[in-house]
Amino acid sequence: MAHYTEYPVLFISGIDTDAGKTYATAWLAGQLAEKGLSVATQKFIQTGCEGASEDIEKHRQLLGSKPLPEDLDGTTAPIILSYPASAQLAARIDGVELDLSVIEASTARLTERYDRVLIEGAGGLLVPVTDTYTTADYVAAKGLPMVLVTNGRLGSINHTLLSLEAIRSRGITLAAVIYNQYFDRDATIAADTHDFIGRYLERNFPEAAYLTMPALN
Repeated sequence: MAHYTEYPVLFISGIDTDAGKTYATAWLAGQLAEKGLSVATQKFIQTGCEGASEDIEKHRQLLGSKPLPEDLDGTTAPIILSYPASAQLAARIDGVELDLSVIEASTARLTERYDRVLIEGAGGLLVPVTDTYTTADYVAAKGLPMVLVTNGRLGSINHTLLSLEAIRSRGITLAAVIYNQYFDRDATIAADTHDFIGRYLERNFPEAAYLTMPALN
């Protein structure tokens, strides 16, 4: 299995809606850029916005960069829905039928122009895109390696292991797990969560990298 830095495209998902995916995506982009790689971030499906993706804007802010040309023409956020909900609900409210081929086409354009592309998901792995299709289904169908974002909140071990089981059952390649220190409110729980996940990965996903991300504001 390739090292996580070697994959041309990585899909970033989280153990739940508020795991810190946006910050982790920007942080990972910065880590790759420090290795001399050109990096573009993309949003899988953006909900709760109109006209522009707030998550893409946050990536640029955290990276201290200006908007990419592909931000301005919509390539990095090809589907934007107005209601802050799952894609299947937001699309129904907006009265649109989702065409996921535009996401794949956008990723293809970005991979032609950049060394690495990081696709930030929306919510967790099993968030519905349609009534019969989830984010995990898309990742598996396109053969995209996964980066899972977790944290040290109470309950995170359960959410993390459930996500890892969903990844394994679908044959998704786990490239890395990012532990986000931002939520480390209880030092005892956080330390145990971090170490437990590390031991679990060593036994069950030894090829995956385990990265610790500092708290970002």
